[in-house]
Amino acid sequence: MKKRSTLLALATVTVMAATTALLPSALATGSHTKPGQGGKLDLTFLGRYESGKYDEGGAEITAYDSKTRKVFTINAQAGTVDILDIRNPAKPRKTGQLATPGANSVSIHDGLVAVAQQAEAKTDRGTVAFFRASDGRKLKEVRVGALPDMVTFTPKGDRVVVANEGEPDSYCPPGGEEPAGVDPVGSVSVIDLDRGRGGDLRRATARTAGFEKWDRKKDELTRDGVLIYGPNASVSQDIEPEYVAVSKDGRTAWVTLQENNALALVDLRRAEVEKIVPLGKKDHSKPGNGLDASDKDGGANIRTWPVKGLYKPDGIHAFTARGGEYTVSANEGDARDWDCYAEEVRVKDVELNPKAFPDAAALQKDDALGRLNITTTSPTDSQGRVTELNSLGGRSISVRDERGRLVWDSGDDLEQLTAKAFGKNFNTDHAENAPDSRSDNKGPEPEGITTGSVRGTTYAFVGLERIGGIAAYDLSDPRRPKAAGYVNSRDFEGDPEAGTAGDLGPEGVLFVAAKDSPTGDALLVVGNEVSGTTSIYRVG
Repeated sequence: MKKRSTLLALATVTVMAATTALLPSALATGSHTKPGQGGKLDLTFLGRYESGKYDEGGAEITAYDSKTRKVFTINAQAGTVDILDIRNPAKPRKTGQLATPGANSVSIHDGLVAVAQQAEAKTDRGTVAFFRASDGRKLKEVRVGALPDMVTFTPKGDRVVVANEGEPDSYCPPGGEEPAGVDPVGSVSVIDLDRGRGGDLRRATARTAGFEKWDRKKDELTRDGVLIYGPNASVSQDIEPEYVAVSKDGRTAWVTLQENNALALVDLRRAEVEKIVPLGKKDHSKPGNGLDASDKDGGANIRTWPVKGLYKPDGIHAFTARGGEYTVSANEGDARDWDCYAEEVRVKDVELNPKAFPDAAALQKDDALGRLNITTTSPTDSQGRVTELNSLGGRSISVRDERGRLVWDSGDDLEQLTAKAFGKNFNTDHAENAPDSRSDNKGPEPEGITTGSVRGTTYAFVGLERIGGIAAYDLSDPRRPKAAGYVNSRDFEGDPEAGTAGDLGPEGVLFVAAKDSPTGDALLVVGNEVSGTTSIYRVG
C-alpha cells in the first residue's frame, strides 16, 4: 500500500522575489532545518541571470563546476552553453559561452563538461562534445544515437551515459500527401572515458545499449503494460529514452521511457538493457489521489474521479536511504503529437462504455471530466467504446526501489500545495497568467527533479513546469517522504512576454552541495525555459 504525505500541513517557507509584486502572505515567513534533523527547509530566492529570450529555450538544463564557481546553462535558442559566474549568487553574470549547436543537455565532472547535441536533422545520430571547464577548450566529440536528450556522468566520472530519445519527425506513411516520416530507434549510449594528464581525453569510446532485442517481444511488453503504439513502429523505434539516473556504484542506469510509461534498467559495464519495467497506472478514484480535471469548473476543484493516470515520468534521480537504493521521478506526462498522428483527445469527444461508466452523460460535462485530456491508447471494448480513462501524467513525484517497483507516490499533494499557496492563480500556464487553464492537461506538470543532502538529510527538489516553483521533500524514509518546502519566484502580476513575470517554466533543477558552493550554503540552480532565466536559490 502506498504511503503519502500531506502538503496541506506544510509550514510556511521563505520566498524572496526580485520583483516589485508581493507574493501571498502565506509564503512570507520562514521555517528552518535544525542540524542533523530532517524537516522543513528555507528555500530563498537569491538572484537570476536573464538571457532575454522569451519562450525560446533561452535557459534549460544547468551544470556547475565547483573549481571555477561557474554554471553552464543550455541556451537552445542560441545553440550555445552560456557560462555564468556565480561567485555572487545574487548577481550571476555571463562570462562566456560554448558553441554547441543542437545542445539539449549538459553535465560536469571534475572540470570536464559534456554536452549532448542533436544533429541538424534530429533523426540523424547526434554527438556528445567535451570541453574543459576552466577555459572552454573543446577536447573531443563522440558520435551517439539519434536525438541525445540527456547526458550525465557516473559518480566516479569514468563514464558518460546518454539518453538518445530517437523520436520521429512525423508518422506519415509513404505514398501519402505528406512526406514519409522517419522514426529512428531509441537507445542509451555509454561513453567510456580515458582522461590523460591535464584533463585531455586520450580516448572516449561510445557503446550502445539498444532495444532491438525487444522487437520480437512486443506482445509480451504490451501485455505487461509497456505502451508500444507509434504507427508502424517496431519496439526499438517506439521506445524513447528521456532521462537517466545512475547508481552510486556506477554500474546501473535507470532510464525513463516517458512515452512508453516504462523504465529501462541498463547494465553500464556491458552497455546492455537488462529489463524494461512497466510503471503502471495511478488510480485517481482513491482518496488522496484526486485531481482537478477541468479548466471550466471555476477554480481549484481537487477531487477523486474514475480516471487512471499514466505516470509517464520525465526527470529521475537516484539516492540511497536506510541501506537501499531508490529513484525519485517527476511524473510529468507527455503525449505524441506529430503530423499524421496525435494521441490526445478530450473525454467528451469519446464514446464511453455504458457498463464501465453508467453516469457517462454527467461525467462528460465540461465542469466534470469532459475537458480532461486522455490518451487514445485508453482501453476500449469490441465496439471502440472506452472502458478506462487514461490521463497523462501522475501530477506527482514517485519513489521506486532498485527494480523499479513503486514504494511511494505524492498523490495529489502538488495540486493541494499550489491551490493553497496561489489559489487565484491555481494551475495557470507558464506562458501566460491564465488561472485553471492547465487543470484539464497535466496540472502543475512536475518535470525536472534532483536530490541533495542538507546537514545529513537527503531531499528531493522538483520543478513544477506550469505554475512554477520548486517543491522539496524529505527522503529520509523513502516509503514515507515528508513535505519540506516550496518556493516560487514567479510574479503573477507581471507580463510574461514583457519579461516582468520572474521565472517561468522550470526545466532543469540542479543541487549544489554546501561544500561546493561559493557561499558555503547549499544552492539550487534552475533553468527556466519559458522566461529564459537561470535562477539561484539558497537552501537553508
